[in-house]
Amino acid sequence: MSRKVVRLTLDHLDELTAPCRSCVFWQLDPVRRGRVDDPADEVDAWVSAVLRDWGSCGRVVLVDGEPKGFALYAPEAFLPGAASFPTAPVSADAVLLTQVYVAPDSRRGGLGRMLVQGMARDLIERGGIKAVEAFGDTRGDVGWDTSHAPRDHPRGSRCVASVEFLGSVGFKTHRPHARTPRMRMDLRSALTWRDEVEAALEKLIGVVRPTPKPSTERPTRSMRTLRHPRRREL
Repeated sequence: MSRKVVRLTLDHLDELTAPCRSCVFWQLDPVRRGRVDDPADEVDAWVSAVLRDWGSCGRVVLVDGEPKGFALYAPEAFLPGAASFPTAPVSADAVLLTQVYVAPDSRRGGLGRMLVQGMARDLIERGGIKAVEAFGDTRGDVGWDTSHAPRDHPRGSRCVASVEFLGSVGFKTHRPHARTPRMRMDLRSALTWRDEVEAALEKLIGVVRPTPKPSTERPTRSMRTLRHPRRREL
């Protein structure tokens, strides 16, 4: 099974079946959300605009070539929906991570962590960005339960990552709140954390991989001849 993280494109959006595929909670303010006829088209337009004005704004994780999850992120200026959280605004030196989604049949396999790592790697390579922030949900991973939607959400689907997940991938509470604390991951720490994870993985592979045993076979005459051939006199 192959797994890899790639840049989000409009083609990937067409292949995703996540409930948040047609969610415009983050991309539009409450007034404009009430006037939307086709949310999926609005998401496509938003991605196109951010790609043009800022650059890559998402990552997709592929399993055997099939999209199984994605993450969206951008400066807060591109995300009017962030203003509805009581712990807003986002810090001036940070990019906002909005949605992290993994298909139900592929969860608990590290794909969410891969998406966050891909995002961090992208932002580190760009330079000039110090941190990533996200609004977390203290009620845990309750799926797409409409009763746990943020205030003013247009369709009721939940699109806020759990505090538990954010904490597991390197975020720390930056501004506390009973339900939606604002969490932060310093990109310098993310780089160190990524290197530590990769080093631990290499060490684990080294432990699991069997060590080749030295050969006890005595060399034959022909083998000795090949190793130390006699010099032929001219």
